[in-house]
Amino acid sequence: MRIGVITFPGTLDDVDAARAVRYAGGEPVSLWHGDHDLHGVDAIVVPGGFSYGDYLRAGAIASIAPIMTEVVAAAGRGVPVLGICNGFQILCEAGLLPGAMVRNAGLHFICRDQRLRVDSVTTAWTSGLEAGQEILVPIKNIEGRFVADAETIARLEGDGRVVFRYAGENPNGSMAAIAGIASADGRVVGLMPHPEHAIDLLTGPSADGLALFTSVLQAAVSAA
Repeated sequence: MRIGVITFPGTLDDVDAARAVRYAGGEPVSLWHGDHDLHGVDAIVVPGGFSYGDYLRAGAIASIAPIMTEVVAAAGRGVPVLGICNGFQILCEAGLLPGAMVRNAGLHFICRDQRLRVDSVTTAWTSGLEAGQEILVPIKNIEGRFVADAETIARLEGDGRVVFRYAGENPNGSMAAIAGIASADGRVVGLMPHPEHAIDLLTGPSADGLALFTSVLQAAVSAA
């Protein structure tokens, strides 16, 4: 399975995302922000960093980059898309996910290992996890507080589209302790913490994050 990993100016975690794809058994394909070609990939990762320097708002400029036109179209066809940290911000700005990411409560940059509770295993990226399971992955952001109007929060909760919640302390003040959400069809997922940094006990606090990447590969096999 070929999984595209996008690089924007200011992207930091594309190399780690590609490594996670390889660890899971997939083939990473580099995608450039200025291109209109997805090279026939089967899934897409929008990785973390500070695309375009986070000017205007985090993810705002990246959301209108040429490659995102193709990502939005691919998501409409059911291609799985994962946005991590800045990638989550980009997916919200592009309209693929609802809500917005704003400055953390306290206005401090957060960088630490964080426990997440898995609330939904019906997405393409979490089918290999168990509902209620806790995973340990790093978090590093200053604009990671998820906000939305009451109607949107109620719809996400009612439709089972909250994928991850912060376990224990809510590090950035996100509404309902939301750390990650999914699109209505479960094919697009965004989360602020970094599963790509937790795929190997040698380099991460756990190997829990690898399950997101193996899940999408297994989902593709099941759909074939």
